[in-house]
Amino acid sequence: MGVRAEQKQKTRRAIIEAAFGQLSCGRSLSSLSLREVSREAGIAPTSFYRHFTDMNQLGLVMVDEAGLLLRQLMRRARERIQEDRSVIKTSIETLLEFIDINPDIFRLLLRERSGISVEFRSAVAREIQFFITELADYLCAQGLSHKLALLQAEAMVTLVFSSGAELLDLDPELRKERGHRLVVQVRMLSLGAHAMSDFSNNND
Repeated sequence: MGVRAEQKQKTRRAIIEAAFGQLSCGRSLSSLSLREVSREAGIAPTSFYRHFTDMNQLGLVMVDEAGLLLRQLMRRARERIQEDRSVIKTSIETLLEFIDINPDIFRLLLRERSGISVEFRSAVAREIQFFITELADYLCAQGLSHKLALLQAEAMVTLVFSSGAELLDLDPELRKERGHRLVVQVRMLSLGAHAMSDFSNNND
């Protein structure tokens, strides 16, 4: 990569980080202005257009980055499962760590999931579908049929995202307690899916 290309990448990254920083004030993507993001990134507003066509494109990139970051984290959690640890417990603990370290990134997904922008809602829905598909593939590899794996994955992701909204606003101790309850709830979904699988296999 040449010097100019590298500098362009750095500036683009600075714009994205500046926009994420503005969200820490509890604001939505739609409320961000090009001027304040440019000022925070240390560039002239006209320079913004060398990297993004408009604020909507920047917002879509941010949604994609937020979803990808969380998916990568959950993949690594599944990959490092130890023999004496359950995948559910490890995954929920990983989620809690992510929310604790990156609350604004998770809040972005939750807020824009039901925000006023159709584009952003669609982008978040796409990211959630990626979560569901990856989890369903993992569950299939554990022995569930594709149909049951997909149903279980949809239920789990819906439950986790709904619980995430509550977890964001809790103090650390209550968040930990709610996390334990979430582990039990997800295990109940898993047990139900496996019970249905056993019932189906025994009645074929």
